[in-house]
Amino acid sequence: MSERRPRRARGAAESLGAVVLGFESIIVFLGGLVIFGLRVLPDPIPPWWGIIVGTVVASAMVVTAGVLRYRAGIVAGWVLQGVVVLGGLLVPALAVVGLIFGAMWAYATIKGAALDRRNAAHAADADPTNGD
Repeated sequence: MSERRPRRARGAAESLGAVVLGFESIIVFLGGLVIFGLRVLPDPIPPWWGIIVGTVVASAMVVTAGVLRYRAGIVAGWVLQGVVVLGGLLVPALAVVGLIFGAMWAYATIKGAALDRRNAAHAADADPTNGD
């Protein structure tokens, strides 16, 4: 039987951010369906592009949730929050959704990073090999 590798420890910012992006991806996909259904895209753009863009942005959120351990993942999450708020130009309710999830994203990344720093400091204090 093969030996399993231990799971990588995830920080609070990574865990909280992944939860926010995961739930937001569902809402963004549904927002794409709303854009399609209301036919709010400008005339030369076919309405089905609402579904395509909603699916692409939702997929980008799922992928970003998987790379939040890197700084680029956090930055990509902020960019995606901006994209959702810009969707409010087409459907004003998307701006409200973007602001709500943006606030949750801000809390997850800022407070999560503070918790990670605190936990690292506690771990360093409790480490018997740190020479104290």
